[in-house]
Amino acid sequence: MGVYDTYVLPQLIELACGGGDIAKQREKVVPQATGRVLEVGMGPGLNLPFYDRSKVEVIWGLEPSEGMRRKAAPALEASDLDVRWLDLPGEKIPLDDHSVDTVVLTYTLCTIADWERALGQMRRVLKPDGRLLFSEHGEAPDAAVRTWQHRIDPVWTRLAGGCHITRPIPQMIESAGFDFVHIESAYIPGPRIASYQSWGAAIPR
Repeated sequence: MGVYDTYVLPQLIELACGGGDIAKQREKVVPQATGRVLEVGMGPGLNLPFYDRSKVEVIWGLEPSEGMRRKAAPALEASDLDVRWLDLPGEKIPLDDHSVDTVVLTYTLCTIADWERALGQMRRVLKPDGRLLFSEHGEAPDAAVRTWQHRIDPVWTRLAGGCHITRPIPQMIESAGFDFVHIESAYIPGPRIASYQSWGAAIPR
């Protein structure tokens, strides 16, 4: 990775995704995590304050970016959670089949290159009664907003470390073999091209 990805991008992501209304979205899903947890795309550790310590046994933090893992170090040091790094991409999850109670996926599915394979891996490691908790931004339902999303996406992707604003998140999750237990979708405050969110819980089909 170059200087931008290692040093600049982690700072930008923390600023863009670390507070305000995005933090409120994280707070809606992360506290529901229980047992043995896999967080895909842990980044700078922005979800750590929202875990319910009384419900969580261990968290595997899947994060391929060295810059992100370095950025997360202070948050990990300040936390009493048992967090264990997995420094591989989301398409390669080095855990056994049916070994995870909860997968946490927040503002990550927009970035994973081979998202179909990654979701398949998440489904593989989840226990049959496990849950995928998610909060993601994606393709908007309004035609005018979608048009601008698709115009801007190529530039956005280059500047935002591979993030896409045009992915149909609910359809992607369903197509990977999950059924929704609960899902909500709405615009949250912010630029409409990047503020259409879907969040909830899903189980392996």
